[in-house]
Amino acid sequence: MGANVSAQDGRSGNAIWAASERGHEAVVRLLLDKGTNVNAQSGRYGIALQAASDGGHEAVVKLLLDKGADVNAQSGRYGNALYAASKRGDEAVVKLLLDKGAEVNAQREYYGNALYAASARGHEAVVKLLL
Repeated sequence: MGANVSAQDGRSGNAIWAASERGHEAVVRLLLDKGTNVNAQSGRYGIALQAASDGGHEAVVKLLLDKGADVNAQSGRYGNALYAASKRGDEAVVKLLLDKGAEVNAQREYYGNALYAASARGHEAVVKLLL
């Protein structure tokens, strides 16, 4: 008995994505401990790492990376985690992703790369990290 930790809801994805997007570190850890795939695709929204990066949830980003999340995964609304964090202007998350090997020149399908995202929003400190 028990819920399927990898079940998709058909619209916005799965439990690990939802918990990561909202920064619920303890829930993310519990789901991972119960066997959730850290790189599970969440419908049109990508993977949990992208959601946590977009939300600026540094502790969740670190946890996901420590558990094997693909730092360069390309998918969904966020494109990739580095783009999401750069768009937000989150220096700490950008630095963490870069330290874990994020590809600085990775391109999104429509809106360029992390440098474009940070520049377009005037995030000077993030631009400096990316250069």
